[in-house]
Amino acid sequence: MTVEAGHVELRAARRADVAAVAGIWYLGWCDGHLGNVPDALVAVRTRESFAERAPRRLADTTVAVVGGEVAGFVMVVDDEVEQVYVAERHRGGGVAVVLLEEAERLVAAGGHRQAWLAVVPGNARARRFYERNGWTDRGPFERFAPRDQGQVPVPAHRYVKRLADARGPGHDHFS
Repeated sequence: MTVEAGHVELRAARRADVAAVAGIWYLGWCDGHLGNVPDALVAVRTRESFAERAPRRLADTTVAVVGGEVAGFVMVVDDEVEQVYVAERHRGGGVAVVLLEEAERLVAAGGHRQAWLAVVPGNARARRFYERNGWTDRGPFERFAPRDQGQVPVPAHRYVKRLADARGPGHDHFS
């Protein structure tokens, strides 16, 4: 499905969006992570786990709505763009770019001059997307994914992007 950025509505996630967010998150996670993360993480990232986590993340979530349906979402916490996912039928139409730009805006509005995110090395599609959108691979690091019994170490790459001055026009660096 091709859509122009002007046809994407961004808004804060609502309780009514939880099922859509959880479904997009689960399927998108599977697309980018199966075969690219440790089996211990795959074992705990069930469809149910996303349904349990999505409602707890509403405050961090912005959804993209196209034609009245949730087409994707982004989760931002402080200077980290934690999650960016687009429903399969909406991929390739600009929704991800709109979501990523919103994430960058949110990070900058929080007073941060640089945003970061983690991508597993084998998720080539995501890595190409971030690089096309001005993000720089700063190399490998170990991410720790939470689970009920502790954490799972996950090899990842740290991507960063320098943002415009978060204070807006008319402010210099000496005030």
